[in-house]
Amino acid sequence: MKKMLPLALILLYINVINAQFTDVPITSTRLANFGQIELNQENSLFTKRIIPITLITTGFLLSTSDFEKSLQTDLRKMVGDDFYLNIDDYTRYAPVVQLYSADILGVRSRNHWFDQTKNLILSSIISNGTTALLKKEVYKKRPGDSTNSNSFPSGHTTTAFTTATVLYEEFKDTNPLLAYSGYFFAITTGTLRMLNNMHYLSDVLVGAGIGILSVKLVYHFEHLISWNPFKKLNGMTVAPQFSGNSLGFYLSKSF
Repeated sequence: MKKMLPLALILLYINVINAQFTDVPITSTRLANFGQIELNQENSLFTKRIIPITLITTGFLLSTSDFEKSLQTDLRKMVGDDFYLNIDDYTRYAPVVQLYSADILGVRSRNHWFDQTKNLILSSIISNGTTALLKKEVYKKRPGDSTNSNSFPSGHTTTAFTTATVLYEEFKDTNPLLAYSGYFFAITTGTLRMLNNMHYLSDVLVGAGIGILSVKLVYHFEHLISWNPFKKLNGMTVAPQFSGNSLGFYLSKSF
C-alpha cells in the first residue's frame, strides 16, 4: 500500500493528460495534417513522462536491495567515513538563482517572471508534498547507523530537480545551455546526498523523478492558471533574494 503512492501520482498525471484529447470534427483542410499532429502530440506526451517514470520505477525496484546497500558501502569507502560536504544544502536552490538572474539580465524566457514564480511554487508544493508523504509512509532508515527513518525519497534531490526542471522549461527554446545547466546542480545535489551517507541510490532516483514529473504536470496545465497582475507593468522584475538566513526580494524597473 505504501509503495503505491508514487504510482498513483504517475497514473493521475497520465489520465488527466490523456483525458484532454477528445474527438474534434475533422474538416477537409485539417485532414491531411491530422495524423501528423496527433502523432506529434503523443510523442511529446511520451517523452515528458518516460524519464521521470523510469527514475521512479527504477528507484522502487532498487529500494532495500542488496545492490544499493553494497553501492552505498563502496561509496563511503571511496570518500572516507569522515567525508561530509554541506554544499548540497545550497546547490538544490542554484537553478532558482539562475532563473531570476537570467530574468534580470534580460534573457528571453517562456514565461513572465510572475508566471515563473507561480509555476515554481506550485511545482514545489506538489513535489515536496509528495516526498514528505512518502517519507512518512515508507519509513525507511537512512544509511549508516542513523536512527532517522525518513530516507525515502530524498527531499534535497526532489527540490533540486524541481528547480532544475522549471529552469529547463523556461529556457529550453531560447537558451538550451542555460536550460540544461540546472541539471548539473541537481545531479551534484543527489550525488552528494549519497556521498554524505544521507541517502541511498533509490532515494535519490525517486526524488529526482518526483521533482521532474511534478513540474511537467504544472507546465502542462499552466493555461488553466494564467492569471498575472504584473503583465501590464513592462520592464519590472521582482525576484527572491537570499542573504544568510534572511529572505527578501529584489525589485528592478527599466525605463
